[in-house]
Amino acid sequence: MDALEVDLDTDLDSDTNLRQDMEGPGEECGVFGVWAPDEDVSKLTYFGLYALQHRGQEAAGIAVSDGTDVVVYKELGLVSQVFDEPTLRSLQGGLAIGHTRYSTTGSSSWQNAQPSFRQTGAGSGLALGHNGNLTNTGELARMVASGTDTRDAMRSTTDSDLITSLIAAGATVDSTLAASALEVLPLLRGAFSLTFMDETTLYAARDRHGVRPLVLGRLERGWVVASETAALDIVGASFVREVEPGELLTIDEHGVRSARFGVPDPKGCLFEYVYLARPDTTIAGRSVHATRVEVGRRLAREAPAVADLVMPVPQSGGPAAIGYAEASGIPYGEGLVKNAYVGRTFIQPSQTIRELGIRLKLNPLREVIRGKRLVVVDDSIVRGNTQRALVRMLREAGALEVHVRISSPPVSWPCFYGIDFAQRAELIASGLSVEEIRRAIGADSLAYVSLAGLVAASEQPASRLCSACFTGEYPIALPAENVLGKHLLEGVQTDLLTDLSTDIQEHSPVVHDGQQAGEDELLVRP
Repeated sequence: MDALEVDLDTDLDSDTNLRQDMEGPGEECGVFGVWAPDEDVSKLTYFGLYALQHRGQEAAGIAVSDGTDVVVYKELGLVSQVFDEPTLRSLQGGLAIGHTRYSTTGSSSWQNAQPSFRQTGAGSGLALGHNGNLTNTGELARMVASGTDTRDAMRSTTDSDLITSLIAAGATVDSTLAASALEVLPLLRGAFSLTFMDETTLYAARDRHGVRPLVLGRLERGWVVASETAALDIVGASFVREVEPGELLTIDEHGVRSARFGVPDPKGCLFEYVYLARPDTTIAGRSVHATRVEVGRRLAREAPAVADLVMPVPQSGGPAAIGYAEASGIPYGEGLVKNAYVGRTFIQPSQTIRELGIRLKLNPLREVIRGKRLVVVDDSIVRGNTQRALVRMLREAGALEVHVRISSPPVSWPCFYGIDFAQRAELIASGLSVEEIRRAIGADSLAYVSLAGLVAASEQPASRLCSACFTGEYPIALPAENVLGKHLLEGVQTDLLTDLSTDIQEHSPVVHDGQQAGEDELLVRP
């Protein structure tokens, strides 16, 4: 069945620029799915996405089925901006999936918002949401283009859309959607946690390395899958287990069925514990909050400081600062107030606002800071711009000394598995020593927790974790550098357009003004 897709064509450029000016690593994406015929699944999905908003703020979408049709509603913006009560009331059905997006492949455009949709070879609808990033995207794009109408390969510029196309193409009257997925999923390289659905069935799948989290929960009269356990809590679902690496779950009126498509080789993302996941989430049986507090304790032992106050950089520095204060015996205090509403704006910031920088987000409590030696705990340093501005602001507020402590090792390498880090040349730790970074940000001292300390705090064996952003050792093979990158598919689309244009000129006798009639339909909006 065709999906209803709604487009308000909102521009995100101003928001993206402002966020890049003031923040470090970009989040990734959040996925959610629910099978519960007796529940209001659109509202459950809305609240699930609301709980996962931290994982992506560029776009949000929900697909819902009433057993006959799949309807997709998606838009650029926060969950609360995209959906209102009338919209949710219009999304009626017994199963749904949802997605919050931060772009890691493809630009910020409506076409690239999720869930993506395709009609299968059997005539049913397929909607899909993806958290992660594939590393063989170019190969998959050409596979899609060679096996279907080129228009289908160029509907968006995301690896997620390619997955949707491949699974949909394999689902025919002679092959089920699950069978198609079991054929396609082994072809994917990189990181993926998926929720997808047709008119009657919910599916969930996780790559064989389990890079990104994905969990299964139980409702009284249904089932839920989500990126984090916190989303289960929000909708009143009880945690059942994690979706295993290399596993495909099928959920329908017959319950939950499991199938394997790959040999598990767990490499969970270590940065989930540092920054990405909510503190009230549990990963591999370990509370993220407890992990961050323990990181702070280890950081205090590894890098002590003589100071009067330990303070966090809100919000992600909080648990580690608590642990640092606890282990060091230095009092803990809040020295910065965060503006919770500055994370998103569609107003183009003026140069004056850009120069204010971090003051849009954080404001110092001068009476707390004045005359004190501070230990300032943050989760990571990416480019160093935020920390430089923060140290200057604290000194202007009267701090005598500023000792910066970071609850992760230096981020020296980009992530190709679903986190939108800067290019390596933009990562301050890739070219500078710790002492050089200290001088660059203007701190009295700077120290990072060791990789061994961070791993120990997670209570996971190092062999089951991906720490590539710290070490440069990538557990999933990467292709050549020229076939990697966030905007790779825009280049592939250009190649496909060139190939198609050549084919049209060679096989079409009628050309009007140098352009075949209808060719403009293949172009995508920027």
